[in-house]
Amino acid sequence: MESSSLLSPESSPNLAAPGDSELDSLPSPTGAKTLALLDLLSQHPEGLTATEAVRESGFTHNLVFRILKTLVAMGFALQREDNKAYTLSNRILDLTSPRNGGRSLVFCSQESLRKLRDKTGETAQLLIEVGGKGLILEQFRGTQSLQVSGEVGMRVPLYSCAPGKAILAAWNDDYRDAWYRERGKRLKQFTETTLHRRSDLERELEEIRSCGYAVDRAEGAEGIHCAAAAILDAYGQPLGAVTVMAPIARMTEEEFPQFGKLCRIAADKISRKFRHG
Repeated sequence: MESSSLLSPESSPNLAAPGDSELDSLPSPTGAKTLALLDLLSQHPEGLTATEAVRESGFTHNLVFRILKTLVAMGFALQREDNKAYTLSNRILDLTSPRNGGRSLVFCSQESLRKLRDKTGETAQLLIEVGGKGLILEQFRGTQSLQVSGEVGMRVPLYSCAPGKAILAAWNDDYRDAWYRERGKRLKQFTETTLHRRSDLERELEEIRSCGYAVDRAEGAEGIHCAAAAILDAYGQPLGAVTVMAPIARMTEEEFPQFGKLCRIAADKISRKFRHG
């Protein structure tokens, strides 16, 4: 799996560069520096103390202290008790989640994800597409002594994981064509089973549309199998996908239909709750 900060340097300027005078020329310098500190915290999941944030950002101690305290007060950051370091909370991830009125996809998924985890004993996740990649929004770790899991906020390639393929299969041809163009002529191969040729991936997506669920045969990481199903809105467009992952020995090829059916049930329940409450 590929890890990336939510505020990715690939898609945004290096806001937190020390001594970046360009921030002072923006319409709201304080707003820009607040976003810069959010970006900085996203690059340090273990957390930063106020002193470390001052050193890395180049901002004054007074400004950093006020911004960090404001982020904590509004729920976008947390301060650890042991070393007083500041970390991002999951609230900023929830902002990326699709919403219907006052209901977020994360909120609507929690009960179904927990039940999926309890039925299988394996890690269950909610994933959405952001910028052509999959973003893990919620996770319930499995109950087995040996588990595979990711991290909330981690971004992964769509084509090499079951939830990503479930989303790709639900896109229309034009949307998927644009996604392919952004990736170039050849997709990166992570393992021997990665579907890195468009023709092979398209055949797999057709099978997903036929059976209603997707599988990952150790395509993103060796030794890990996944099953997933897309969460669809009222128009049949993918809001995200629900997935369950396990070591190959606990999710064999013969067991894919069983896991896939459970993911479809969970995805359908999440979709209904998101649309109707």
